[in-house]
Amino acid sequence: MCIGNAKCEPRHKTVVRSDLHSQSVSLLSISMDGRPIYTWHGRSATAWRWLSVCFGQSIYAWGSTLSIRIFSHYLHLPIVLLAVADWVVLFLALYLANALLPYFDPDESHWRPALVFSTLSFIALLSLGVYRSSQRFLFTGSLLRAFAGILLGGAGSALVFYLAPSWSIDRIHLLLGGALALVGTALLRGIFYRVIDEDLFKRNVLVYGSGVRAASIAQLRRRSDQRGFHLHGYVRAEGDQEVAHAEQILSINGSLIDYALANSIDEIIVAVDDRRQDFPIKDLLDCRLQGIEIVELVSFLEREAGKVALNVLNPSWLILSGGFRKSLWVKFAGRTLDLITSFLIILLTWPLMLLCIITILIEDGPGSTVIYRQRRVGLEGKLFDLLKFRSMREDAETDGGARWATVNDSRVTRVGSLIRRLRLDELPQVFNVLKGDMSFVGPRPERPEFVSRLNETIPYYRERHCVKPGITGWAQLCYPYGSSQKDALEKLQFDLYYVKNHNLTFDLMILLQTAEVIFLGKGAR
Repeated sequence: MCIGNAKCEPRHKTVVRSDLHSQSVSLLSISMDGRPIYTWHGRSATAWRWLSVCFGQSIYAWGSTLSIRIFSHYLHLPIVLLAVADWVVLFLALYLANALLPYFDPDESHWRPALVFSTLSFIALLSLGVYRSSQRFLFTGSLLRAFAGILLGGAGSALVFYLAPSWSIDRIHLLLGGALALVGTALLRGIFYRVIDEDLFKRNVLVYGSGVRAASIAQLRRRSDQRGFHLHGYVRAEGDQEVAHAEQILSINGSLIDYALANSIDEIIVAVDDRRQDFPIKDLLDCRLQGIEIVELVSFLEREAGKVALNVLNPSWLILSGGFRKSLWVKFAGRTLDLITSFLIILLTWPLMLLCIITILIEDGPGSTVIYRQRRVGLEGKLFDLLKFRSMREDAETDGGARWATVNDSRVTRVGSLIRRLRLDELPQVFNVLKGDMSFVGPRPERPEFVSRLNETIPYYRERHCVKPGITGWAQLCYPYGSSQKDALEKLQFDLYYVKNHNLTFDLMILLQTAEVIFLGKGAR
């Protein structure tokens, strides 16, 4: 195998041949003896390869990775296609309902009610977590959530039509549109999950390395974690211990580029333990020039898992990679979102706040404490008082020691158990947001006692405080409630991903998906 410093002559070269008379273009791989060989790599990459010839290499690069980065956040192409197809189906469902029923006037603006219905239903689907790349539910779960989203979208549309009569339609049209939308989304999901099972949208990935760093890829065991790639195997690097699964470690005879092209490799992940050893720069460069993506391990895990993997992280990656934007526009947009959202939450939930106050006073007596203030660590390590509805006994920490809440914690009151499950105890924190101590989206603030301990034991824990803490966050969506140092380590990886990639669009997506956490009670204790 010609890897490392060994001199290997390339056995073929790739050229583009254009026939002006027939207006055809073909991509050939020509061996050194002149015989043409058609070599395409990637089951799904074939169509993109043709597009790259016709429209440029950037089209191929986008298609071969099968992930889209929108405002610094990675989205898998199949999820994006499903979301776009859902919106189209929702729009056509109500528009066709108007066309199928009597009294259809083609001159009227029937697209307006269809636009309202499709947009509100799409927002509801997004809020219920239908388009989360880490979703574990399969066809049935996705279908049930889609049905719930369409019902919520229909209810919201009815309210809009009531408030704006010029856009309204008959009730029977809305019911028929909802029924067509249910059928359409069911058929769409049947096709979608059948296609996903066929690996049409997955990249064929080869890992260069078989040691400790490479073994971290094996931790992506869930089907949702492997939505974007198929692991072809591991190539042993010089100096690596064989920590990865032995049956997946490959024996390659020949050059790396020949093997990659022959086995339809779309992407090579560099995961060697020690790059000072015989690092195959020339072989990887040959692969890159052939259109095969070369990705660093941390970047791969960031894209696929939505987190910064601390066990394989190098400080240089944090310094040289993109993200960590703190422009004036980012700060202005974030503060504007915080203020608008806070006023809306207060306007919509003040009856619930009043009900929480009354029930706490009824359970514990008129003189009991309702609002609980607790010191937390905020932006740049500054301390502030976090506001919450009291959900524990007033003597919960009489021993003076800070403790994490646990499952079925005996310190929680009956009213406290209910408002914790419904997340109502967090409502007073909107006043922390208005004051500027917190943002609506960000890492959850921790107590100083925990922070000082975690700063000493967990690397990069201080870096999570370079943005404002939030009421909700990326870690809350991706990881259940944590009550240990191990949980803090896991959540930190998602917090660092947010710190690195946060922007207005990402914040809006997190806010919408937080509804799933609230309605389904995920992570509440």
